[in-house]
Amino acid sequence: MKRLIERSRSVGEVLRWVTQNPGKVSASHYPIALHKLGQLLQQQPGPPVGAGDGRGPAGQVLEQPEFHVLCQAIVSGCAKFDNFSIVNCLYAAAALGLPGESPLVRVLEDESRSRLGRFNQKDVSMVFSSEANNKALEAIFSSQLFYENRQERFIRSMAEWLPRKAENLTPYTMALIAKYVARHRLREPRLLDTIANFLLKRGEQLDSKVIQKLVFPFSRMNYRPSNHGELFPKLEAILEQKAGSSPLATVNILMSMFQLSHFPQTVLHQVFSPGFITNVMSSPYALIVRRYLSLLDAAVELEFREYSGPRLDPRYRVLMFEHALTADEANRKYSYKGLVAEALRQLVGEECYRQDEVLPPGYCTDFLLWINRSGTVLPLSRVPAASRAPPAASPVAVSLRSSVLALTSDLQDFAPVVLSVNDKWHYCQNSDILVGSRAMRDRHLRLLGYCLVQLPYTELEKVSGIEEAKHYLRQKL
Repeated sequence: MKRLIERSRSVGEVLRWVTQNPGKVSASHYPIALHKLGQLLQQQPGPPVGAGDGRGPAGQVLEQPEFHVLCQAIVSGCAKFDNFSIVNCLYAAAALGLPGESPLVRVLEDESRSRLGRFNQKDVSMVFSSEANNKALEAIFSSQLFYENRQERFIRSMAEWLPRKAENLTPYTMALIAKYVARHRLREPRLLDTIANFLLKRGEQLDSKVIQKLVFPFSRMNYRPSNHGELFPKLEAILEQKAGSSPLATVNILMSMFQLSHFPQTVLHQVFSPGFITNVMSSPYALIVRRYLSLLDAAVELEFREYSGPRLDPRYRVLMFEHALTADEANRKYSYKGLVAEALRQLVGEECYRQDEVLPPGYCTDFLLWINRSGTVLPLSRVPAASRAPPAASPVAVSLRSSVLALTSDLQDFAPVVLSVNDKWHYCQNSDILVGSRAMRDRHLRLLGYCLVQLPYTELEKVSGIEEAKHYLRQKL
């Protein structure tokens, strides 16, 4: 049966072999049939397979009665399939372009989700390690089930063979891989360097929106690729040519480079130019670009002091963030912040600290305190109002350098302290390296004159109860 399916020359022939011989069809034959259908459809003219919109070849297959019989057979029997057949059917269905809401895909994903704890390296990577081609990888990384769950063993395996196959991949597939790596904070140097080499070789042919997706994992993982000496100047040259074609992508790429402490001067001249500003301020994404430009402008003042080009007009400066990050809000129940808050309240009293204070240029801090030279935490009433951070709602119209001077001039009397609760998601996976945005925030807070006290989750998870937490904070302060 396997040989007959593989030798079929038409969609109808595949469907006839499978549906008219149910007694001879086993679980392993179904993914073979789905893969063969995908191959045959790929050879037909029309929209590419994988669109899943019902208008292309995949949509034509969905309309055939024999295909419904095939799908029903898989739906009815998949609970008895082995893991290999389940995974292979799921990714074959994705490669075929079946919509995610189809009964076949839903049942396969539900069955896979229920078995996720039993899936091993062989179940996932054996299917594709011998044919890790563009279509197979696209199917894997397009799967919502795979995307939502961290497959570290598969990623480590892929890091071995991806460098050899990368030049045959499409930018779309490489961007999917980069998105997955960034989402799960996988600081795997071989994968990141493969993405960087792909970008170095193909950068001129890519538009800014694709480049931003490929660059983002580097800043997300706070990782300078091994070829950064060649890659960063090349990215600068590309941005010089394409800065105006996709302003939001340009600003995103700049942000990634800034997080890695690389400051492309010529591109900054463009994005802070009146023409660029006028263009983005009349666009639908004006607010988000203003936020990014405001942070970039602050970073220039704090970290790129030799820059002498145009700057962001003070009228357009806003806070980058007005409240805690979405990830922090979503993971609040897993955070150690509540434990620290209660221990701090009992240790120094509510009148001696602020929680969730947003400091210019828009960084949300966990706890803000003021400490004098003897190490005593001061009540807010004893801190001069001029030295306190401006309220979060006010525009960032004053010079950050003035803020630094205002703070440091009073350091002989007291120092502003930021207690930073660094939970697990603030670090790269299985690492003590902070993600790039968090690392840049810390750099900037120090440059603004704040003393930063880190409370990493690796220390907090060893603390048991409020009394131990109070002892821990007393030592830290």
